[in-house]
Amino acid sequence: MNDIRDPVYARLLKAALECFLADEYHKVTTRAIADKAGVNVSMIRYYFGNKEGLYEEMIRETLKPILDMLDSDTLSDVGGFTEYLRFYYDTMCKHPEFPKLILKVLALNHGPGRRFILQLLERGRSGGARRLEQLKASCQVDQAINPDVARIAFVSLAMMPMLLKDIFEEQMGGQMDEAFLDELAALNGKLLAAGMAIAQPGALT
Repeated sequence: MNDIRDPVYARLLKAALECFLADEYHKVTTRAIADKAGVNVSMIRYYFGNKEGLYEEMIRETLKPILDMLDSDTLSDVGGFTEYLRFYYDTMCKHPEFPKLILKVLALNHGPGRRFILQLLERGRSGGARRLEQLKASCQVDQAINPDVARIAFVSLAMMPMLLKDIFEEQMGGQMDEAFLDELAALNGKLLAAGMAIAQPGALT
C-alpha cells in the first residue's frame, strides 16, 4: 500500500483531483496529471498502474477521512451528528466539485469507478448501521429506526447543500461560508437527533 506521506504519491493524487474535477475523465491525460504534479509520467504507472487506478485512488483518498470517522468515537452519541456533518461540509468545501463527480459516476455512469465507489458507499452503509445499533443499545435513538432510512436521511442532509451550493448561494445573495455551514451542521444535527429520538409516552406522532 502506498503512503500518502510519499511526496510524489501525494502530488500525483492532488494533481489528479484537480484535473478530474476540472474536466471529463476521458479528456484528462496522464501527461497532464504528471505535468501538474511536476513528475515523470512513468510515476503514474509505478504507483497506480494506469489512469483508472489513479482515478480510483483519488476518490478513495478523498472519501477516506469521512469513512474513517465512522470508526471513531464521533458518532458514539447523537451529539456527534453535528460534528460529522460539519466535518463533511468542511471536506467537500475544499473540493466543491467532488460531490458532483460522484453523482455523475453513480447516476450517469460517466467515467470509470462506479463499482469501486459503490464498494466505498457499502462500507459507509455497514459502518453507519453498526453505529446506529450502538445508539439503540445505549437508548439514544428509537429501536424502530430503519438503518437504511436513517442513512438516506443523513446522506441527503450532507450531500444536498454541496450539490446545490452554487444555486443556494445565488438565491441567498451570499456565500455558504464556514460560519453558515457551522450553523447548518448544528441545525441538521439537531433535526437528525430529534427525528430519531425515542418517542415519549403520550407524545404526538
